[in-house]
Amino acid sequence: MSDREYAISNWPDTKEIYEKIDKLLSSPLRPMKKEKMQEYVMHFMTKCAKSKAITEEAKNYIPGGVQHNLAFNYPFPIAIEKSEGAYMWDVDGNKYIDFLQAGGPVILGNNYKPVRDKVFELLSNCAPATGLFHEYELKLAKIINKHMPSIELFRMLGSGTEGDLAAIRVARTFTGKRKVIKVGAAYHGWSDQMVYGLHMPGTGTFEAHGIPSGCSCDTQEFFPNDIKGLRNLLEQNEKDGGTAAVLLEPLGPESGTRPVNYDFNKKVRELCDEFGTLLIFDEVVTGFRLGLGGAQGYFGVKPDLTVFGKIVAGGYPGAGGIGGRRDIMSCVASGVEGKKRAYVGGTLSANPLSCVAGYYTIKEIERTNAAVKAGEAGDKLCKGLQKLIDKYSLPYVVYNHGSICHLETSGLLLLDARKPNFLQELKSRAVMLNAMGAAYMAEGMVTLAGSRIYTSLADTDEVIDEALVKFENVFKNIEG
Repeated sequence: MSDREYAISNWPDTKEIYEKIDKLLSSPLRPMKKEKMQEYVMHFMTKCAKSKAITEEAKNYIPGGVQHNLAFNYPFPIAIEKSEGAYMWDVDGNKYIDFLQAGGPVILGNNYKPVRDKVFELLSNCAPATGLFHEYELKLAKIINKHMPSIELFRMLGSGTEGDLAAIRVARTFTGKRKVIKVGAAYHGWSDQMVYGLHMPGTGTFEAHGIPSGCSCDTQEFFPNDIKGLRNLLEQNEKDGGTAAVLLEPLGPESGTRPVNYDFNKKVRELCDEFGTLLIFDEVVTGFRLGLGGAQGYFGVKPDLTVFGKIVAGGYPGAGGIGGRRDIMSCVASGVEGKKRAYVGGTLSANPLSCVAGYYTIKEIERTNAAVKAGEAGDKLCKGLQKLIDKYSLPYVVYNHGSICHLETSGLLLLDARKPNFLQELKSRAVMLNAMGAAYMAEGMVTLAGSRIYTSLADTDEVIDEALVKFENVFKNIEG
């Protein structure tokens, strides 16, 4: 077993990544050759006919035909029937390497038997939800505290969105301040106040349709790595009651799509201390995926509050929560107490099924060193992708933070919203990104929006080698 504790073997050169991204954005688009793209589209029409039929019918009953944003794929959603280990199979019998990992929560591999057996064992004796306490709530909270000592008290919820919403409410209750600052482009769920500065920094309420403007009047954003910009906001807010919290994804927005410098989190921590502001780490993706100590352990930075999601229930439903300092988390309440408390609830929060799955997932990560092994798979994949990019003289950018891998081909999410041709660029680059995602899927690989790849314990050298052959099938058919 490796003596490493964390998935990241070497911190990538952030400056070099941005230089490559700038070059990508200034270069002509390099999409698939039209004839090859037509071949891929025909593959879906002929080989995925059942998926097409099911999702077309679903449009009569479900908005857009699917219930989850990650399932919107070009030319139509694929209906999955089976998942096991490193693979998934659709209703037509097509096999895929699963690099989506349900958006990040699966690190042990699909339908991991040791955890599944514990879930079945629980369900043979107990309902999946009872509305009352279960011992696994305690076991899960204790094992999280063991690996992340900053989590003195932990409250499980139903999703990462709920976790972020609750963390902000707790921060405001504890500090008595209103303002919350996030890093532009970061995703912290879809609550009214957080649909602000999504996907690209500087966009503010651009995507806040159906949300009254007052909901985000106390939400602010600053650009990734702009420590001076953060200081300016904190100083301005001091004149208006101060800042309750700074909320960030520790790798950078969208799981490091816009990566931050290694010392970024440390500098933000120092500013928060200076201004009496709480620091909230959104570890919805990084918690346990980077290592048992999360991003906070890797960077050696102690947040005041941590938001969990995804992996805290091992990919089973009910994945979310908040934890942190005892004095801060003591503000959390759900009943009528007549005291100043942050109201936080959830009928299915911390249900027995979620808690047993989360507890044994973390136990298995301990036993197998899954985070490190998944990170090694990410290293191998990215090194292979870089060789292919060089071989075919492509402007694409690839890098990884352990098992969180980024493959930028169109640079869609790296656009500058302040530039006059922003909307025009947005459309053309989105078309290319959708096409690239479809090409990967036609070759037998599921990715997140064609630009993010999550590796897992199940991704052996053989799986990565298989994937690199499939990626080369795509790259050798790119327009010159």
